[in-house]
Amino acid sequence: MIVYQPAYDLYHSVYRLVKLLSFFHRGEFVEIDRLRIWDYYFLYPNRLKYVKLKLEEKDIKELIKNYILRPDNPYELIFDDRKMFEKIRPYQMSAIKYLASIGVINKDYLKENKVTKISEDVFRKINEELETMTVQEDNTLKLLTSHFFLVPLYGKDGLKEKTNLLESRYDG
Repeated sequence: MIVYQPAYDLYHSVYRLVKLLSFFHRGEFVEIDRLRIWDYYFLYPNRLKYVKLKLEEKDIKELIKNYILRPDNPYELIFDDRKMFEKIRPYQMSAIKYLASIGVINKDYLKENKVTKISEDVFRKINEELETMTVQEDNTLKLLTSHFFLVPLYGKDGLKEKTNLLESRYDG
């Protein structure tokens, strides 16, 4: 039996990053760690139920529960989010470097661990060529690129701590 796992597919990683960056219209850049975290939850939207949200974020929790969660896929069981996140790191980083090599994102900012789009038009054109997303994927992208962009990446209650995908103990 052959089982396809999009997490280990470089082309699917490129697809996910293009979709994420196409929806991202805030700010000048996005940190690579933040983009990787978004990518993880775009790949596994059901894992959003394990993000530690504050009491004030009750509306976000309801949004996730009502519009993003779906029944678990028995072929996508994840026992340790942090290990899975680390396993897909080479694919994510290769996809980012590929997008930089073809001039879709600015490679000069990669040295500073930031991703910036060269042109909105390029992403719009690429996005038009890609297939349309499901409602769940669309809702997940909107949540990730809006609410989770406003959450600081570092520190107490930062995105790294909330998701526990990356070490945050030593963040300032």
